[in-house]
Amino acid sequence: MASLSPPEETAAAAASFHHRRSKRYSSSTTNGVEPVPDKRHKISPPPSFISPSEIESEFSHHDPAFARINNGSFGSCPSSVIAAQRDWQLRFLRQPDRFFFDELKPNISASRAAIKRLINAEHEDEVSIVDNATTAAAIVLQQTAWAFREGRFDRGDAVVMLHYAFGSVKKSVEAYVSRSGGEVIEVQLPFPVNSAEEIVNRFRTGLALGKANGRKVRLALIDHVTSMPSVVIPIKELVKICREEGVDQVFVDAAHGIGCVDVDMKEIGADFYTSNLHKWFFAPPSVAFLYCKRSGGDAGDNLHHPVVSHEYGNGLAVESTWVGTRDYSAQLVVPSILEFVNRFEGGIDGIKRRNHESVVEMGEMLVKSWGTQLGCPPEMCASMVMVGLPVSLGVSSETDAVRLRNLLRERFSIEIPTYFRPPGQGEGEIDSITGYVRISYQVYNKPEEYHRLKDAVNELVRDGFKCSETSYFEGQ
Repeated sequence: MASLSPPEETAAAAASFHHRRSKRYSSSTTNGVEPVPDKRHKISPPPSFISPSEIESEFSHHDPAFARINNGSFGSCPSSVIAAQRDWQLRFLRQPDRFFFDELKPNISASRAAIKRLINAEHEDEVSIVDNATTAAAIVLQQTAWAFREGRFDRGDAVVMLHYAFGSVKKSVEAYVSRSGGEVIEVQLPFPVNSAEEIVNRFRTGLALGKANGRKVRLALIDHVTSMPSVVIPIKELVKICREEGVDQVFVDAAHGIGCVDVDMKEIGADFYTSNLHKWFFAPPSVAFLYCKRSGGDAGDNLHHPVVSHEYGNGLAVESTWVGTRDYSAQLVVPSILEFVNRFEGGIDGIKRRNHESVVEMGEMLVKSWGTQLGCPPEMCASMVMVGLPVSLGVSSETDAVRLRNLLRERFSIEIPTYFRPPGQGEGEIDSITGYVRISYQVYNKPEEYHRLKDAVNELVRDGFKCSETSYFEGQ
């Protein structure tokens, strides 16, 4: 049968055929015979990563009126993980007996196994899941307090910690260590920080003070990323120094750890390490892990959950899976979180890298506009950075810093922590900047949110605003 195609289409089709044929029988052929394709070298289509619109959908429950550049305080949880959490809650409410007796422990164990792989721990029983890093600190410090009270530590033996330790952890040290007869040595750190060497030298001085007069340093409590002011601490080097100086145990408080900085238990080498999952790892509030390194016996020997329940005495990891009737759903969604982060190029490592690059870029944009400085070199920040505020704002006390934070939230719809830096903290100091903001960057953030902060502060400067002017706040 004759072709029904128009002549020009027939010619085009023929040309296309000859073009394809000439490519098929190129120099790679032998005697005009096309070779069999090598399936081993088949090119796979590029992976499909999460799109900007899908990211917006995952965080569409955020208030769109606010510039939310404070992920470091409370974290963020995507809609897909919230849905998974709701499924776990409904499974409990639908059939509580089956859930608690048959499903809870094995599924918490699955979360622990996932965390063990993430942090490169040696054994799953080195990982316990708890409410938050504050609970983890109470567990470790409770053990220290018992050692003092039972006479295993001498009164006056020292616990060394950083001056910039989180406030609730400082309170726990006061409650457990000071009341039990331990001496607390706070290592004073400079701010702004110019180099990791400054921190190392100050820490060595603190350890020497702890060992003065024949005392022993029983515990070193070190932040991985300090909260306010925010600085990444050279944790591996400090742990190594502790080993060289004979410190009994090292506890790393990394509330901002997983999802923000590299977390590898074998490389860090601490005895205890805790990190929240709800700050930078997209978990719903609140959930954290506590790593307890095996040493001789089982991991977590002599460590107990502060809430005593039916599993007491079965090891910390097991004790923590049952602390009475409560909502365990935040502990059960770790596999769902992994599904979410793996939708991004590079997974959690790619997220960390891009967040770091973005927060540094936004911080440098702000200091250029305000004529100020960052609180540390870019390599000493992770997904948060301290940015100096214009001196003309007159931040002269913690009360001033709180007033400014409230003003930025209520008048400009910007969520941002503010920090008062008392003058005279640096050696040979000539710096007059006493006010800082801490900006965070997470996957849902956009540059325009930081430009809104820039414009708001510049507007206050143009208006001649001073933090000390209480009448200004009373008029808002």
